Amino acid sequence: MIAIMSATLVSLLGDLPGRACRFAAGETLFRLGDAVRRLHLIRSGTVHLVRHHEDGSALILQRARPGSILAEASLYSARYHCDARAETSTVTWAISRTDVRRALVERPDLSEAWAGYLAQEVQRARLHAEILSLRTVAARLGAWIAWNGSFPAKGQWSLIAQQIGVSPEALYRELAHRRVRQGERRLSS
Repeated sequence: MIAIMSATLVSLLGDLPGRACRFAAGETLFRLGDAVRRLHLIRSGTVHLVRHHEDGSALILQRARPGSILAEASLYSARYHCDARAETSTVTWAISRTDVRRALVERPDLSEAWAGYLAQEVQRARLHAEILSLRTVAARLGAWIAWNGSFPAKGQWSLIAQQIGVSPEALYRELAHRRVRQGERRLSS
């Protein structure tokens, strides 16, 4: 049901006047403090919303992939509260913030789909906050795996570390511990 609501919303928003925007891997879509002028629907590629900390570490707030709405809460803000960076070559459908807000008032079907999407995002944000509140790397990784349904692929480990708020080294140590524990279980069987 939630996936259907999201697909419906993306379809409804995709029908609004806008323009295709192309971003190279590593290119910034917007920065913390920039004025919010557009809502971006991800058509292809991956964009990360990132909050940088004073110590140089970063926390990924959103991994927007095709069919995602980037920084949807910014529709109600004058300025962005984080950075958006294309992780891969990306194409978005950029719609004027004013046009989206007007359509939400004028079109009940769009308003209903928007409300359902925001409710889904609140649930995801609460789960993410719960993962970040866990004290150990093992607990955070376990919750991440339970949420995502599978073990992270090797090339994704540093991204997972950012998502769960730990250093890549701490995550690598936990993964090594898990491999050792799995090996011990196999030997004792």
